[in-house]
Amino acid sequence: MNAGTPLTLPPELRARLRALRLRPRLANGASGIGQHASRSRGAGLEFAQYRAYEPGDELRQIDWKLYARSDRFFVRESERESPITVWLLLDATASAGQADRAAPQCTRLDHMRGVAACLVELALQQGDRFGLLAIDGDGLQLVPAANGARQRDRVHLQLQALQARGGWPAADRLRPVWERVRPGDLLLAIGDGFDEAGIVLLEQLASTRREVALLQILTADERDFPFDAGHRFRDPETGEELLGDGAAIRTDYLQRFAGARSALQSRLQASGIASATGWIDQPLDQPLQVLFGRGGSA
Repeated sequence: MNAGTPLTLPPELRARLRALRLRPRLANGASGIGQHASRSRGAGLEFAQYRAYEPGDELRQIDWKLYARSDRFFVRESERESPITVWLLLDATASAGQADRAAPQCTRLDHMRGVAACLVELALQQGDRFGLLAIDGDGLQLVPAANGARQRDRVHLQLQALQARGGWPAADRLRPVWERVRPGDLLLAIGDGFDEAGIVLLEQLASTRREVALLQILTADERDFPFDAGHRFRDPETGEELLGDGAAIRTDYLQRFAGARSALQSRLQASGIASATGWIDQPLDQPLQVLFGRGGSA
């Protein structure tokens, strides 16, 4: 991807995204992440028009009576009633620079950029407003919410400019989050989910009627711990180092990792925060399918 140009998504990924809908729960009082109302063309209730079927469209949207008359597939599009504002809260602290040994050219931040680009595409296809809140050691980088293709390009350019650096900033430097993200907005946090201050922020936002979901992006090395000899483990944010034999500590690590993920999931559920996990060696839309696929809830 080149600086100054929009991020590109493969055609097969775009096709899968067309079957997804951003679904804030609080907008309609549902118990899961439910379909929101938006005055854009999509899969809502009020019929608007037909268009030709495209790969990735849901079969239930096909008008079979029209197919019987024309021998061609057409999809019914609908208008929904009120748009929402979607915010992407991206954790670009130093841990986002981690990569797997098997693919050192692709960092967690690279994968997070791709996930964010997918979410922008979803908001764009629904006609919703969207903005970016990127957090790193210097504080907060903001792209105010707007809609349309030019807004997509603005968000893409800011995503490309991000560098993984520093630790989570002090709370007073994140005041614009509270000023911009209003009750009823949908906030989608993208990060590793293991920064305590970051989780506290999500809990606080969720407690004040902001719709919050976490897309936890983790590396394959974190999942599999493939280290089998002496290794120097370094915390990218604190600089602390640990020398250890990978094979000797693998079982204990995997148990602790599973426990940390389970504890985080319990906290999120207690606060009404939906979540899904994506691994950087798997497709970008994996966690999106869990949260926003047909019948999906978290």
